[in-house]
Amino acid sequence: MEGNGFSRRTVLRAGALGAVASALPLVNVHGQNAGGRLALGLWDHWVPTGNDAMRKIVMDWGEKNKVQIELDFITSVGNKNLLTIAAESQAKQGHDVLAFPTWEVHAKSDLLEPMDDVMGRLQQKYGDLNPITEYLAKVQGKWRAVPAISGSQNKPALARFDLLKQHAGLDVREMYPAANKAGPGADNWTWDAFLKAAQACHKAGVPFGLPVGQFTDATDWIGSLFHSFGATLVNEKGDITAKSDNVRQVLDYAKRLCSVLPGDVFSWDDASNNRALISGKSALIFNPPSAWAVAKRDAPDVAKECWSFPPPKGVNGRFTPYLPYFWGLWSFSKNKSAGKALIEHLSQREQAQQMVAASNGYDIPPFGSMTDFDTWETEGPPKGVVYNYPVRPQHNSKQFIACNPAPPEIAVQMYNQAIQAKMIARVSQNGESVDSAIAWAQNELEGFQRG
Repeated sequence: MEGNGFSRRTVLRAGALGAVASALPLVNVHGQNAGGRLALGLWDHWVPTGNDAMRKIVMDWGEKNKVQIELDFITSVGNKNLLTIAAESQAKQGHDVLAFPTWEVHAKSDLLEPMDDVMGRLQQKYGDLNPITEYLAKVQGKWRAVPAISGSQNKPALARFDLLKQHAGLDVREMYPAANKAGPGADNWTWDAFLKAAQACHKAGVPFGLPVGQFTDATDWIGSLFHSFGATLVNEKGDITAKSDNVRQVLDYAKRLCSVLPGDVFSWDDASNNRALISGKSALIFNPPSAWAVAKRDAPDVAKECWSFPPPKGVNGRFTPYLPYFWGLWSFSKNKSAGKALIEHLSQREQAQQMVAASNGYDIPPFGSMTDFDTWETEGPPKGVVYNYPVRPQHNSKQFIACNPAPPEIAVQMYNQAIQAKMIARVSQNGESVDSAIAWAQNELEGFQRG
């Protein structure tokens, strides 16, 4: 799905809302009264009802706390959200609170208000959170933003279960049922099994829709593929480790896999795999539920045959692609007290549950204790289609961001330049040797170290 492309602004003044808001409890966070004005720039959700739920939560909070709210939903189409972040960081004025995409917290950390107090209370209340969020938002020992619920996504397998069963002999609903257990065959869901299924579906005319371009959908699944092979290009110390047997093995595997993918996957963008599934031309993609949600609206016969389940595992384990958003407060904000109070309010379980329900299960909370919402169990058709979209204990999987464990200042360059996808393209599309692709990557990575 795409955002609507427009920035939508709503202004609330105290007293504008009625009885619903007046029934809410006053939020007075640890002795800090809110009040005043607060300008928010939040992500324009792919699922339109996600904006509706967020607007109500924010406006109800503003009314009860006598805060004048200015709310913009800023689209990521055309990188308008990134341009907004860049402009405000230079001008040192604009919104008080912004939604920051994956790598932007590190990039703007020196201008973001520390959030250790908020995070300390949230962790004490809700327990362990996804460690990737700490990797991305904790800079020099301080939390510089709070992991957001709205917009944060996993990218597990989203497949046509009927086509996989018919052409590859895989019953993914039996392997990964909408229940707190794994079924028969789940432990055998490896990259070798994945390749065999991909070959069978290619032969049947419904190839897997796996992009290998420079967009995030490609970078994310490829990053998890590399890590499951133990193929690290840069380690946590910043040392280049690309010249290894593990990297050679993953490139050899990717070359065989690409031979049974659509020929134009090297130029696919983030919408291409969605279109392939929704049109009935592909048996499997890696994606959040947005592709299924569009199919439910536009191609219901396709939607009712879809199922989410974990990615395959390799010798190093199973890793589910994860792409989080964060809520950050500028250090130059004129209402830091209200900004922190609202972010903490948005992060509570009650608000998380509303966001997950409104987004058809798209939004992924950062806390493991919040993976029990009934939305993922009841959404359909078919009922339970997104049950395995959150990472659950029976999956034996970990959420993972591509290019980790490299230091974030190097990883973000690797990510944005799609280094791993380019290595695969050199071997699979250009016919280069594996060693040639590795040598090219080493040269690029050395440049990132110097930068």
